[in-house]
Amino acid sequence: MRRLTKTAANLENSKVQGIAVIQRVVPYLWPEGQRWVKRRVVAALLILLLAKVIAVGTPIFYKQAVDALAPETASAATFLGFGAVGLTLAYGLARLMNVGFQQLRDVIFTRVGQRALRQLALETFTHIHRLSLRYHITRKTGGLSRVIERGVKGVDFLLRFLLFSMGPLLLELVMISVVLFFLFDVWYLAVVVATIALYVIFTFKVTEWRVKIRKIMNDQDTDANQKAIDSLLNFETVKYFGAEQWEANRYDRAMAQYENAAIRTNYSLAFLNFGQSLLITGGLVAVMIMAAMGVQRGDLTVGDFVMVNAYMIQITMPLNFLGTVYREIRQALIDMGDMFDLLGQPAEVTDKPGAADLQVSGGRVTLDGVTFGYDAARPILKGINLDAQPGQTVAIVGSSGSGKSTIGRLLFRFYDVTGGALLIDGQDVRDVTQASLHALIGVVPQDTVLFNDTVHYNIAYGRPDATEAEIVAAAKAAKIHEFIISLPDGYQTTVGERGLKLSGGEKQRVGIARTLLKNPPILLLDEATSALDTQTEREIQAELKAMGEGRTVITIAHRLSTIADADQIVVLEDGVIVEHGTHDKLLEMQGRYAQLWHRQSEEETHAVVAADG
Repeated sequence: MRRLTKTAANLENSKVQGIAVIQRVVPYLWPEGQRWVKRRVVAALLILLLAKVIAVGTPIFYKQAVDALAPETASAATFLGFGAVGLTLAYGLARLMNVGFQQLRDVIFTRVGQRALRQLALETFTHIHRLSLRYHITRKTGGLSRVIERGVKGVDFLLRFLLFSMGPLLLELVMISVVLFFLFDVWYLAVVVATIALYVIFTFKVTEWRVKIRKIMNDQDTDANQKAIDSLLNFETVKYFGAEQWEANRYDRAMAQYENAAIRTNYSLAFLNFGQSLLITGGLVAVMIMAAMGVQRGDLTVGDFVMVNAYMIQITMPLNFLGTVYREIRQALIDMGDMFDLLGQPAEVTDKPGAADLQVSGGRVTLDGVTFGYDAARPILKGINLDAQPGQTVAIVGSSGSGKSTIGRLLFRFYDVTGGALLIDGQDVRDVTQASLHALIGVVPQDTVLFNDTVHYNIAYGRPDATEAEIVAAAKAAKIHEFIISLPDGYQTTVGERGLKLSGGEKQRVGIARTLLKNPPILLLDEATSALDTQTEREIQAELKAMGEGRTVITIAHRLSTIADADQIVVLEDGVIVEHGTHDKLLEMQGRYAQLWHRQSEEETHAVVAADG
């Protein structure tokens, strides 16, 4: 009950947002400077108007044809010079023209609609990539994909039904009401208006109730979909812990909630359909009785009786879809509201107005009193001062949680520092464009994630315009070329989602290859060889060292043996630099670095002895 009340409150708020959502869509249908779009919209609306005029006039041909065939009026009944056969042909032609003009309207407008959908989808996709790492760490991928999918479908539905169903329906109802008033009398109009009013009120009231249930159903659908995607993305973890049944039960619980909401939705639909049918049938029978009595009195012809019936059917057919259309429009507005809320999500890291491109002359990286915390109440870095000279290799070591990887994220500007400044060749990274910053820094992360595409595509991602020879050279430098050519499809082998078809070491070497191909002046290695065996690690370390010649290299390392020859080693503990210097100097100090070094040396010795024994 509490959930239904909360949903009702959300829907009340969505009514207020509905107009704002429609206002957001209008510019895509009437864009500034796009005359061809405006011409198509105007042409579609004019053709729609013409189709409705023909639709309203069609029953008149039907009436005249019936009167031309009725014994008591056959001798005198002609209309526009046509006899019964001609009127029947005119009736058929009018029906055909009505359908033809509606299809022509769709043909003219479809390019406008698809263009709007494409622009919205692209805008949403681009905006998501602008959002901060903080947002993407906390997001739910499955739920996010459903928001985009439903939002775009909602726009498509709104364009088709609000513009070409609800609006035309109102126009047709007004035109038919005018015809009934002038050709018959005010009582026919009164019955029709009363029927439509009761129908609309009933439909809207019941549909509002149904939308609340439908919103719960959609929430449960999103939740179930998220759990399914999350489980499949963690397939190996599920297997490791034998949690298949746990995951199945978790998914089934979400689907059970969806099932309950879906059942209530179907029950309410049956009630809606029956109530609509009762009201429409009542109005239809009332008008037909009035017409039948008019025929009996001699005030109306049989053709008039048929025409009234045709108009009532013409009214009731689109009205039968009113509940569905209204519900879907309300749902579309909710879905679109979710998508526009996503578009309104502010990017945490943005370029300053007029920001210049980063200019790298030497590649000097300076952290000047840098402070930062993911949460204001929990600082991670506490006044870090670090200076990496051009061409130097600076290693950052320390225990887990000391802030090593955070420095790498700040350098790439996934986050902005909360105090101090991070400079590259004297330029504050907050004052330059993110695109230029990202282009000049190469990153090899600890956990390399690959696209579900070919090995060739994943390596070439480092520089899409690279030649085949350059891609192969990068693979050779990363010691992955021989492995690639041993595969049945070579460089065209698909690596699977997130690269799951490759081992951790193979993925890491592909990641190293694409960064080598990028060839940046500043290199960030975040435990770049952690998944490699000792022999391969030594080979790649040599390649990375060669690559670092003339570049500034910042290495975040856990295995100290990989950074012993660094120009400068910084020891980080609890967000503070406790030691810095060369490997030999730090060992002489007999401080924290020396403790870490001796501990790792003993662990490696024990590992070798255990392997030999």
